[in-house]
Amino acid sequence: MTGKSVLVTGGGTGIGAGIASVLVKCGATVTIVGRTAERLENTAAKLNASSGRASVHTHVADVTDEEQIAEAVRTASGRGGLHGAVACAGGSETIGPITQMDSDAWKRTVDLNVNGTMFTLKHSARELVRAGGGSFVAISSIAASNTHRWFGAYGVTKSAVDHMVALAADELGTSGVRVNGIRPGLVRTDLVAAVLDDESLSGDYRINTPLPRIGEVDDIGWMAAFLLSERSGWITGQVINVDGGQMLRRGPDFSSMLEPLFGTDGLRGVVEESS
Repeated sequence: MTGKSVLVTGGGTGIGAGIASVLVKCGATVTIVGRTAERLENTAAKLNASSGRASVHTHVADVTDEEQIAEAVRTASGRGGLHGAVACAGGSETIGPITQMDSDAWKRTVDLNVNGTMFTLKHSARELVRAGGGSFVAISSIAASNTHRWFGAYGVTKSAVDHMVALAADELGTSGVRVNGIRPGLVRTDLVAAVLDDESLSGDYRINTPLPRIGEVDDIGWMAAFLLSERSGWITGQVINVDGGQMLRRGPDFSSMLEPLFGTDGLRGVVEESS
């Protein structure tokens, strides 16, 4: 990917930073986007030091703000054009039974995962079309394909991302723009530290993963690099599980973590009338 320019949202930490790291190893120039300048700058400094070149640039933006993400795309495009983009920014503010869901947190999660991905796709795809083609990669989740009870909006919104991938791939193929997605399984990042520290829960993940290890950010990074490169030039509209095979079994059982908070009846949907 030498000479290629790629934008990565959520690039300051976790999977996004891992993707940026692999892209740098492949020779790309990367613009990482996130809400926190310090995180972005720390990641960029680390990756630039390891590569020995100014390969990573930063841009502060909130993907739920369309004008901010449009400006991020313009900035990245100004560095020798735009050849690819990765929509990795995402997360969730909801966990627990659907009958006790915080509706405002649900809306914020939908805004982040669905609207944030759409804004990133909308504006980066414009640049890719103008350039005569390119590749867009959306980061989904195993929670989109396998139900994760009590995960709230997360799996629902990632399912929307999967359909967005298919829709955009169908629309943009005639312009030479490929659109694909990746569904990570459980990947070692700071966000899942509580899961990894819970022996019962992390053990349940391993039981339901044919390749029974925790994923690493590089596992996702190398798949993203492949999908962004010309090596995948006849692949579009696909959402590929990178999950050690977990999609063959079932989602995790979070009852050991959540039952103390909501109770046995609460997990099956019971809510007192006064609640």
